[in-house]
Amino acid sequence: MSVARTERRPRGEMSRVLVIDDEADIRELIDLTLVRMGLATECVGSVAEARAALDSDLFQLCLTDMRLPDGDGLEIVRYIAEHHPQTPIAVITAYGSAENAVAALKAGAFDYLAKPVGLEQLRSLVKSALRLPGGGQDSENPLQSLLGDSPSMQQVRAMIEKLARSQAPIYISGESGSGKELAARLIHGRSARAAGTFVPVNCGAIPENLMESEFFGYRKGAFTGADSEREGFFQAAHGGTLFLDEVADLPLAMQVKLLRAIQEKRVRKVGSVAEEPVDVRIICATHKNLRDLVDRGAFRQDLYYRLNVIELRMPPLRERMEDIVPLVEAILHRVFGDSPPKLSSGAVKALSLYSFPGNVRELENILERATALCSGDLIEVEDLHLGPEEMAGSEEQGRGSETLDEYLNRLERQAILEALQKSEGNRTAAARLLGVTFRSMRYRLERLGIE
Repeated sequence: MSVARTERRPRGEMSRVLVIDDEADIRELIDLTLVRMGLATECVGSVAEARAALDSDLFQLCLTDMRLPDGDGLEIVRYIAEHHPQTPIAVITAYGSAENAVAALKAGAFDYLAKPVGLEQLRSLVKSALRLPGGGQDSENPLQSLLGDSPSMQQVRAMIEKLARSQAPIYISGESGSGKELAARLIHGRSARAAGTFVPVNCGAIPENLMESEFFGYRKGAFTGADSEREGFFQAAHGGTLFLDEVADLPLAMQVKLLRAIQEKRVRKVGSVAEEPVDVRIICATHKNLRDLVDRGAFRQDLYYRLNVIELRMPPLRERMEDIVPLVEAILHRVFGDSPPKLSSGAVKALSLYSFPGNVRELENILERATALCSGDLIEVEDLHLGPEEMAGSEEQGRGSETLDEYLNRLERQAILEALQKSEGNRTAAARLLGVTFRSMRYRLERLGIE
């Protein structure tokens, strides 16, 4: 049985939306809502019809149900990701089907809606999707603030460009000082939410008894000292991005409340009986290993899978030592303008042998100290104040503070990234360069989290 297809041709530059659902009443509801927003729609009821429509016309947005008579929404998500990557797609899932939503986001979906479809949420999602930046290059690319031409930093910048086009929750992993908040700000600034607020929250700096009121706000009189109504972090980030730094420091009781807020997209102020909808994208980060905390019972597994839909790993500075010189030049230029001091060749070599446990933040501190101590316009080795025990130049000290597994993984990652760079991203050729099978190469890429 074929499903009738409704098409409204655009007038002028009217944006077009493809709606895919086998339930006629839901198609009609979405169709009417989008038409009232001034959009042109085409409605189909199967995977086959969706593919035919996508191949014959250009759409600025696609909305698809997860359950279809001849397949599922994930097929369409993957098809669009492969053949029409500039078209954002959102999925409509059954109430409580968190696994389907997460699977769709990982496959490349922009966002998701839960049935019954709320019209306010639908309108908000559509507006966000149609504000997505196009494929053109900006004259001043903010990604240039992530300095370095090492393979790992090239990969990070490419990943940020992809993540900015999604609404999926992101988990940024990496050591302290490696630039996790900078990456989060860049994702927000490149996304459809750029006009909204970026709200950074240090989860480890909030007293436990104040967490709920800080995150969700409170009503006047909710507790002693609440002499006026106050918005929380979620309300402040409405329409924008909420960045949860050091999310591993959240107590378990707060983790439960955070999970509900993320799943339902609604929050309740302390002292209120009613929930209010919030439109927030969650990006979280921590220098701790969340997977280990889950295994030890210190972090909820369901929240972990909700936050870690897509992971962005920020490499430590010791994995990209070729970026030291451009980083030094940029830091000194930022502090001193057009006449920064120079580093002697000995100082450059000393920095290249240092393990940098504090990463880029530590490099900034070292240079600030050195410029204050140097006698002229030349920074010497002794101005850096790097102790010999901190150097990572010899084989015995090459691991710095890393465990053996971390050290071996770093070397393996470096070798794979170099091979991928030489082969221009061809995995088969890279495997041949490394002397391993393609199957082994694919396993190593997955294990090390290399895209």
